[in-house]
Amino acid sequence: MSVFAERLKELRKEKGLTQQKVADSLKISQPNYRRWESGERRPSVQTLVMLADYFEVSIDY
Repeated sequence: MSVFAERLKELRKEKGLTQQKVADSLKISQPNYRRWESGERRPSVQTLVMLADYFEVSIDY
């Protein structure tokens, strides 16, 4: 698993959120979000910025 995938999962769990809740908040599908957390795929730069804003971290976190 990539560092990105691990941190994404950690951030979500720290906030007590489900994958579905994050996906709904970001207006993306839960399967796409799951693929990012599992390391199967990487988000676009635009989506990476959106994730960083959502979790209140910098994109290089």
